[in-house]
Amino acid sequence: MPVSSGRISFFGRDVTHAPAHHRAAHGLARTFQITNLFPDLTVRENCLLAIQAHTRRRFAMLRPVGLFDDLQTRARATLEAVGLTGIADAVVRNLSHGEQRQLEIALALAGRPRMLLLDEPTAGLSPAESRLMAGLLARLDPAITVLMIEHDMDIALELSPHVTVLHYGCVIADGSRDEVRANPQVREIYLGG
Repeated sequence: MPVSSGRISFFGRDVTHAPAHHRAAHGLARTFQITNLFPDLTVRENCLLAIQAHTRRRFAMLRPVGLFDDLQTRARATLEAVGLTGIADAVVRNLSHGEQRQLEIALALAGRPRMLLLDEPTAGLSPAESRLMAGLLARLDPAITVLMIEHDMDIALELSPHVTVLHYGCVIADGSRDEVRANPQVREIYLGG
């Protein structure tokens, strides 16, 4: 959406009118509520493309990406960080939904972001997969600022030290997880009590 007023500052840099790829180059990454992957490529190939996109080698189209040892090393480390090394050669369309969500986190981390925007990281996951995702997110580098939109209040309150709760587009609570958990309106609407 175009900006109607004000400005957006990202780590001291005005990015109000910057295109998405410039914001990404400054350290902003995001995931989508619906996975956005290359289904016919392998897990490793998806990761390599994401890593290569953040280097000067993104223009090296006549040389196979597999020949760049440093990119391969980063891809292995990134996949290890999200628990996908064991299926690096699997074709993405054959992965479970939970594994695809893990891969999407890997692709976001490939650019070494300073800020990570997560849109419903546990959407569509089973309770067991949600627990795995929560563990993965809890292990992220604390130097990365994470802004997460999440409807699973248990996950949101577990992972976020500061929580803002919206109801029909209006802020009904904002504060520490304990303050939000104790808020009567939040308890009534979202926590069932």
